Amino acid sequence: MNMNTSKPVNPARSENISMLLSLLGISGYLLMLGLDQGHDIYKLSLQGDLSSALARLYQGDLQFSFSLMQLPLLAVLILCGLPLLYKMTVRVCQGDFGADLLAGLSIVTSLLLQEYLAGSLVVLMLSSGVALESYAVRKASSVLDALAKRMPSVAHKKLDDQLTDIATEQVNIGDVLLILPHEICPVDGTVIEGTGTMDESFLTGEPYSMSKTNGSQVISGAINGDAALTIRADKLTVDSRYAKIMTVMRSSEQYRPNIRRLGDQLGALYTPIAVILDLTAWAVSGDVIRFLAVLVIATPCPLLIGIPVTIISSISLAARREIIIKNPAILETIGRCRTAIFDKTGTLTYGRPVLTAIIPTSTYQEPEILLLIASLERYSKHPLSSAILQSAEKANLSLLSVTQMTELPGAGLKGQVSGLQLQITSRKKLAELHPEQIELLPAMSGGLECIVLIDECYAATLQFRDEVRSDSTSFINHLVPNHLFDKVMLVSGDRESEVRYLAEKVGIKEVFYNQSPEQKLDIVREETKIAKTIFLGDGINDAPSLTAATIGIAFGQNSDITGEAADAVIMDSSLLKVDELFHIGSRMRSIALQSAVGGMVLSLVGMGFAALGYVTPVAGAVIQEVIDVLAVLNALRAALPPKSLSDF
Repeated sequence: MNMNTSKPVNPARSENISMLLSLLGISGYLLMLGLDQGHDIYKLSLQGDLSSALARLYQGDLQFSFSLMQLPLLAVLILCGLPLLYKMTVRVCQGDFGADLLAGLSIVTSLLLQEYLAGSLVVLMLSSGVALESYAVRKASSVLDALAKRMPSVAHKKLDDQLTDIATEQVNIGDVLLILPHEICPVDGTVIEGTGTMDESFLTGEPYSMSKTNGSQVISGAINGDAALTIRADKLTVDSRYAKIMTVMRSSEQYRPNIRRLGDQLGALYTPIAVILDLTAWAVSGDVIRFLAVLVIATPCPLLIGIPVTIISSISLAARREIIIKNPAILETIGRCRTAIFDKTGTLTYGRPVLTAIIPTSTYQEPEILLLIASLERYSKHPLSSAILQSAEKANLSLLSVTQMTELPGAGLKGQVSGLQLQITSRKKLAELHPEQIELLPAMSGGLECIVLIDECYAATLQFRDEVRSDSTSFINHLVPNHLFDKVMLVSGDRESEVRYLAEKVGIKEVFYNQSPEQKLDIVREETKIAKTIFLGDGINDAPSLTAATIGIAFGQNSDITGEAADAVIMDSSLLKVDELFHIGSRMRSIALQSAVGGMVLSLVGMGFAALGYVTPVAGAVIQEVIDVLAVLNALRAALPPKSLSDF
């Protein structure tokens, strides 16, 4: 299945090539140098001057004029160093004086002083940093690759009783497709022939298979059961639900953020100190080689490599915890947010209503109504159907057969059950179809409701309440003392009675109800002007608010479109995962500071020795590489899960 899942052009590809060319050039140079030095030492040994040979071996001879053996290094500086210098020059012209400016000065100085090996090592450091970052991104995105690989590339199209295999991207709306047993459904559609089940847990999180019969909706990515089903394609492949989920998740891989904000803040302090120390060493000693040695060690690779690796490692950890970080900037700012704004349905509640009451007319009994509606609802994907089926399961009812089932948006669910024409719809629809029967209905309650019609006559009212998450109260109560939030708000489009019921249950005092998406947006904007905000929604009508908040967090289970507006998507809808995101962010910043500050301190120590003349440019480059390794090793700790990522 193609869904445009091919990988985008990697922006770090040129740096990857630079790293390989640098390694080849330096390796070629060292090989030629080793042969040359070995030949000289061998000649001294034959002459009996063993002490000179050992001294030559100990001291090395890296300072010599241009020769053929330096060609690999010169090639590295021209082919790899000049492109890096060009990019740095463009940034400088744009007013971006980043910490990597020191690295550019090192390359230019090494060229002018013919210290080609030192310059090549700096090029290797810079290009390897980007290559390492690119590798970390691919590792963090491995879950996306797994999603792409599981989708079928071929669909079985039925036309005039003939079965033809076509590419899934060639499926058109209205095409009749055959889904064989245990195959993955390629597009969203409607069952027109066959009866069976589909496992939709990979997409919906529901732990059971959904029954399917004529008129049932099927979603792309679902795994068919033991029976073949014939469906009619309702959407194109690229518009189907699975494709949209892939689009949301793939965007996190394609997103190329500015992940050096912390590095630039530290670099603003580090760069002037390094430049002053460098110029002082040159002025005092009058040795331009000493200037280069200090400059090479000053190259801020702990900033250029350590911080990005820490952030990407944290993204990798979050991905393994089923948290998709789309904007890595939130890892730096999430700990400084002081206002939390929650949507209601699907966030503080499960988005999984419970059937609380069946109010029948005098013609029917509650068990009879429950049996009829459960028999019909087992073929529906409506959120209320699971509540009805759970009630039927608790009552140990044996469901009846259903025929002629249809489910149209706004009209409700219809079907023939034991010879009766059953329809489950809304109060509004009943007022349109049979206004004379409205007076038979009970008064509206605070929760959700459905109206049951049997043979076009009102038969019962079903009342529901959305089930509150078991951890909502503890999560809300720990935000102020543990994460220093000043304000917690509930903003919902639901009715006042339902919103206040939830707010009282979980402990939220600031409540807004009957809010349209535009009104939600206004509230979020006003709060964001006062303090940094987090908005948590399930994606339904929440896209504007997710975008307007400092950080937008979407629960991915119920939304596969507006998750694109969020900075992070919680794929396993759980408040525990939200708390884990808080801790991943604070842990990332702590480890990034350790890598950056620790690396800079070691670099300053090395610069001191170089300023005193104890370190050559090449030795300085090697020392900086060692510092880089230490910074990166510490940064990689961010990918390792600690014993606990939550405190509630």
